[in-house]
Amino acid sequence: MMTPLLVLAAVLGLAIGSFLNVVIYRVPRGESLVHPGSACPSCGDAIRPRHNVPVLGWLALRGRCHSCAAPISVRYPLVEAGTALLFVAITARFGWTPELPAYLYLAAIAVALALIDLDVKRLPDAIVLPSYVVGLVLLAPTVATAGWGHALRALAAMAMLYLFYFGLAHVYRGGMGFGDVKLAGLLGLYLGWLGWDAVLVGAFAGFLLGGLAGIALLASRRATGKSEVPFGPYMLLGAFLAIFAAGPVAGWYLSLLPTA
Repeated sequence: MMTPLLVLAAVLGLAIGSFLNVVIYRVPRGESLVHPGSACPSCGDAIRPRHNVPVLGWLALRGRCHSCAAPISVRYPLVEAGTALLFVAITARFGWTPELPAYLYLAAIAVALALIDLDVKRLPDAIVLPSYVVGLVLLAPTVATAGWGHALRALAAMAMLYLFYFGLAHVYRGGMGFGDVKLAGLLGLYLGWLGWDAVLVGAFAGFLLGGLAGIALLASRRATGKSEVPFGPYMLLGAFLAIFAAGPVAGWYLSLLPTA
């Protein structure tokens, strides 16, 4: 039965989400992920173990520090709950297969990278570059069941998306950062493993979502033509749209094309 696996995925997602809050805050600042322990950013008092329980700890504190009563951002429990939901969705998508650990890892770093990019408009090499190696290692065992075709396609897609974004970054200097280039290659690895339809849908959806977001920001005057808008979150949203629905989306698009 799938239910116990989904419950396990939810619990794991909550725990990973709690750790991702640390990653999101500390990595851009160049701080250690291990030391010191979690503390209130306002008064510096250490957070008690029982208040570190994902979601429930924040609810028990009613969103305030137990020492100084300073407000604690609601983003912390939202990251934990959101990661849990994403882990459940990924587990439902892949089931108990060799691919599952690889895509759970992608889900975890996607949450961290999207929020870091929104916060500081940067995709840290400390997360993106090691993820190439981690992705290759986690996907390697699946060759035994899926065959070398998947692996070769994944490597080809990785190179193609990297080079495509590399070209864009050179043509539109200032409009796209090299963090996006490195992320594109990583997403190509994961989407290429699933198929060329996933690569095309993921890449196109990223540009579409990013373009729509840019138009919305300009229309609402929350940004100008010279504003720096992070593109990483939309690349990641497009990739996950492809992971979950590349086949239906590609089929829908092809149905719109005129037939002979």
